[in-house]
Amino acid sequence: MLHIIEHTLLDSIKLVPFLFLTYLAMEYLEHKAGEKTTRLVRKAGKWGPFIGGVAGVIPQCGFSAAASNLYAGSVISLGTLLAIYLSTSDEMLPILISERAPITLVVQILAMKAVIGMIAGFIVDLVIRKRHLHEHPHREDHLHEHHSHEHGEEEHEHNHIHELCEHEHCNCEKDGVFLSAVKHALKIFFFVLLITFVLNLVLHTVGEEVLAKVILDRPVLGPVLAGIVGLVPNCAASVVITQLFLEGVISFGAMMAGLLVGAGVGLVVLFRVNSNKRENLKILGLLYLIGVFAGIVIEILM
Repeated sequence: MLHIIEHTLLDSIKLVPFLFLTYLAMEYLEHKAGEKTTRLVRKAGKWGPFIGGVAGVIPQCGFSAAASNLYAGSVISLGTLLAIYLSTSDEMLPILISERAPITLVVQILAMKAVIGMIAGFIVDLVIRKRHLHEHPHREDHLHEHHSHEHGEEEHEHNHIHELCEHEHCNCEKDGVFLSAVKHALKIFFFVLLITFVLNLVLHTVGEEVLAKVILDRPVLGPVLAGIVGLVPNCAASVVITQLFLEGVISFGAMMAGLLVGAGVGLVVLFRVNSNKRENLKILGLLYLIGVFAGIVIEILM
């Protein structure tokens, strides 16, 4: 047990400087580009899934929450919302960088999340248009007609998003870039510490080969289970999934399924701001099915 604790502490403490520097860069990026990105998505129209897929991979606090608010206000389409959910990086990027994962792997994961998000988003919007489904109309034309009203809505929406997001995850505006980066780094450090300890304990007790056979030899079960973990609306979910992949416990396809499904605080905000709970459950199910299906396909192809 002492050896496990010592090994866990050494593995986790060395990540702190990398986590802090990564979060410092992310908080600065959010501070400079957050509102501009949200504004770009608002005005994307039919190109929403493309803009959403690209913008989603850029690490910024509360972007999935912003998307949920925009969708609840009928500003963006369902396809755009799903593209953002599927491409959102959450805590995956800081973990990969702090663990010094190959840059090619990082780029591959981000590119796949963006492309899958775009494709799924365009297909969903196309199906909705073809079947004339207007359960939640996208008021694209209305936005271009009322610029002054839109500006007031945008300011109200920005305040509302940060009020929700602050409670769940981010305090960049309140604490400033430096302090917010410190808080994020420490929070994720403790998550990594806990996950690493549990994983080391399991590996020591069960054995690496047995654990690999239980999980890695089941190509469909892995993405299905990872997708369920990804649905947990907390940064711990993406930390667990990424860490398990880096430790060789789950496959690349399973990791992708979990990361695709993981929409950060976006789903929490959606259930708070969108009054149609049945529609929210449909979106949740669709997100899960797309993420798991993509994970299984990746598993088979790779």
